Amino acid sequence: MSQTVSKSCERCQTLPEKLELEGPGRLFLWLPLGHSYGKLVRQLGDSGRQHHAMPENRCVAVRLEGAQLSAFVADVMGALTGEESRATRALFVEGEAEPGLGDFPRVGSLPQLFTITRSGWLVDMLAEKRVTSHYQPIVHAKDTRQVYAYEALLRGLERDGSLVFPGKMLTLARDADLLFQLDLAARLSAVREASRLGLKVPLFINFTPTAIYDPAFCLRSTVAAIAEVGMPPSNVVFEIIESDHTPDANHLKSLIAYYRQAGFRVALDDLGAGYSSLNLIHQLRPDIMKLDMELIRGIHQDTYKASITEKLLELAQKLGILTVAEGIETPEELRWVREHGVDFVQGYLIARPASPPVMSTPHIY
Repeated sequence: MSQTVSKSCERCQTLPEKLELEGPGRLFLWLPLGHSYGKLVRQLGDSGRQHHAMPENRCVAVRLEGAQLSAFVADVMGALTGEESRATRALFVEGEAEPGLGDFPRVGSLPQLFTITRSGWLVDMLAEKRVTSHYQPIVHAKDTRQVYAYEALLRGLERDGSLVFPGKMLTLARDADLLFQLDLAARLSAVREASRLGLKVPLFINFTPTAIYDPAFCLRSTVAAIAEVGMPPSNVVFEIIESDHTPDANHLKSLIAYYRQAGFRVALDDLGAGYSSLNLIHQLRPDIMKLDMELIRGIHQDTYKASITEKLLELAQKLGILTVAEGIETPEELRWVREHGVDFVQGYLIARPASPPVMSTPHIY
């Protein structure tokens, strides 16, 4: 592996320093257009906020306490359009100093600064290992009492023990460039919690291809954790989220090859959620296909969804690919996918994600 790749890959193993701003300073904003500059100066004047306007370079300096920064940036973004916010350059300098050459590498967009001011709680959560997993059963379609596998689903924990759901964490992680660290923490939690709970059936683990530079380096911690708990590689299924896959097909193939060489299986998740399903099936040749819940929702009443799903199931059967229907919420949906040959089902009709997970599931006719 090249030195460049090694240094890049170290990102998932380390956390950035939090932006700790408590004292006074000045926020410098460089606006993209005269119209944007005038709009912001008027807003600051109307609000009585202390500021210094520099029309010659469309810059405004606003005096703030560090603790006020996030709320003030949110107000500015509310006054500007999305395009104006993204084009506005921002820099916070503590104290009374003017920006120097050493400060300019820190200049970023207004949304980037806002994200950085809000990311401290996620950095703390990762540093304090307050990441856990809940597990949802995947059961046999013909007999829903038989648990085939469990899917590990990311959850965060506040310091008071309350749950943080993944949407908030993933959105902030992407914006704050913490997706690498969060993805690794989620994979390690999935493995270690499953071992602690004594789960013996196959384990489905989501992973984000864009959070992995080089599989041999970036995935070694995950592989080591699986070996450490004595989990058979054949009992591990890594799920590629179709709607979040990397556009680099060769990179994605290298990830799949690495997993398969290690003895793991591969599932294509959210099939039908994006626009490249058939290409991904051809390129990745997954062991398992998971049909997206939006495709399954109300399928017994929607001829378009039914026709598409029938063809996907026929294709999977011809290619020897196992299938999972996600998001089953009604007996009618279950009956439809069962009658059309799906192998496994998953959804709230069967059981919700939990820790410890449901061990005994009902038989639903």
